[in-house]
This record gives sequence, C-alpha cells and structure tokens, in this order.
Amino acid sequence: MTSFTFSSTPEFVWRDRLRQIIYVLRRNPLVMIGLVITIIWVLASLFAYQISPYDPRTQNISDRLQAPSQQHPWGTDELGRDIFSRVMHGGRITIVAGIAVIVFGSLLGSFVGAVSGYLGGNWDELMMRGTELFLAFPTIILAMAITAALGPDIRNAVLALVIVWWPSYARLMRGLVLSAKTNQYVDAAQSLGASGSYILFQTIVPNCLSPMLVLTTLDIGNAILTFAGLSFLGLGPEPTTAEWGRMVAVGIDFFDQWWMWLFPGLAIASLVMALNFIGDGLRDVLDPRTRK
Repeated sequence: MTSFTFSSTPEFVWRDRLRQIIYVLRRNPLVMIGLVITIIWVLASLFAYQISPYDPRTQNISDRLQAPSQQHPWGTDELGRDIFSRVMHGGRITIVAGIAVIVFGSLLGSFVGAVSGYLGGNWDELMMRGTELFLAFPTIILAMAITAALGPDIRNAVLALVIVWWPSYARLMRGLVLSAKTNQYVDAAQSLGASGSYILFQTIVPNCLSPMLVLTTLDIGNAILTFAGLSFLGLGPEPTTAEWGRMVAVGIDFFDQWWMWLFPGLAIASLVMALNFIGDGLRDVLDPRTRK
C-alpha cells in the first residue's frame, strides 16, 4: 500500500496573513495605540513586584483614605493600602483570568463546532441543539448562577465564564466548516484517501482560523470586563484580593474618595478599549467582507 502526503496551503496562507497584519499595524494608528496600551498593562502585571512601591496587602490604618500624593501616587484605600500597588497586582488576576476564559472557551467551542459541522446529519442537530441551550440565557446571568452555585472563587468564576463562552465559538466554527468542506481541496484530500480526522483538523480547520482569531481578540476584552463584573458583584476573588473589579466595588462604598474606584476602573476601561482596537484592526485585514 503506497503512502501519500496531502498538503493544503495553510503555511502560505498564514505568511500572506502575517504580511497583511503587519501592513495594517503600520497604517492604522488605533491598532498601534491598542498594542501600546496592552503591552504596557501586560508588562506592568508581569513585573508588578518590581514596579509596586508597597506590598498590596500591607495595611496602614494611619494612612487610610489618603488622596493621591507623592508618597502614594494613586492614593490609599480604606485600610491604608496603596492603590497603585494594588492596581499593578490586580492585573495579574484580571488579565490572566480573561485570557484563560478565551483560550479554554475557544478551544472547546472550536472543537465542538468543527466536529458538528463536518459530521452533519443527526450529530450536527444533537450538538447544535445542546449548544443553543447555553445561548438561550444571557451570558452574565448564567455566569452569575453557575458561580453562585459553585461558590465565589477565582477558579469557579473562570470555569463559569468558560461554560457560557464556548457556544459562540462552536456556532462560528460550525458555519466556517460547513462552508469550507465544499471546497475543492477537501475533495482532493478525500480522493487521495485521507482520513476524516486528517481532513478536518489538518485541511479544513487551518483555513477557518482567521475569523476565529478576530473573535478571540475581541472577546478577550469582553471576558476581562465580564470577569471584573463578577468580581464587582462579589462572585470573584475574596474581598482582600487585589483585583480590578473587586477594587471598583469597594471604591463605590467610598464614592467621595474618587481615587479608590477611578484608577482600577480606568485600568479595566483602557485595556478593554485597547483590545477592541486590536480586534477591529485584525478584522479589517482578515475578514474579506470588511477588507478595503
């Protein structure tokens, strides 16, 4: 029995995509702004221990509720903890949680959608009806219910968001696979005797990744915002933890001390805005419907 190798063109396709992405980054100032802001927050979170002038957990009641000053650039909270240090450390939780939600949610949803679209028939109906059960509920409401049932915790909040996030990726990947499997390169692979798993994961899926990349980039900001929302409602980390959403929630109780809620709120808003800028730029270059 003779062996064969079938090669589609994902390598060449992605080289072209990379050139287009670089071109957009050079021509689109909003994408550059988004990249700069995102890199700043990622680096600030990675090197929070080196940047922070104080331990984010250290309490100093004598310095409580101090306005921004030279000693505390972003002020202090109700327990005398330095706001700047807590915001730097808070990114280590909020950003990682948002990325984790999208990574696991996109992988699970893409697998379900790819298999459903390729198999078709009764399998497709069964898997898509199960997917639509999750889509029947608003994302934040279902995430709140799951987190409340599991117990307020960072891991439980991330797990709840993964559970409610994967269906959108499943539906998108299913539609992409249904469209891609009618192409001639799929017929060529079948005629050469390639297995179904090879055709799906080595031939079809690589040609469906551009729209998925756009969606994941846009969704990271939404996931960060939703995770912060759960923390704001008390369904995330414990109250003493330095996390952006939780810090905003505590700051609302001391609304007159504007620095307590303003700086963590600006951190969330700036990062989400930056990620949306990047996602919009990628959509412009990778989505043929919006490409000029």
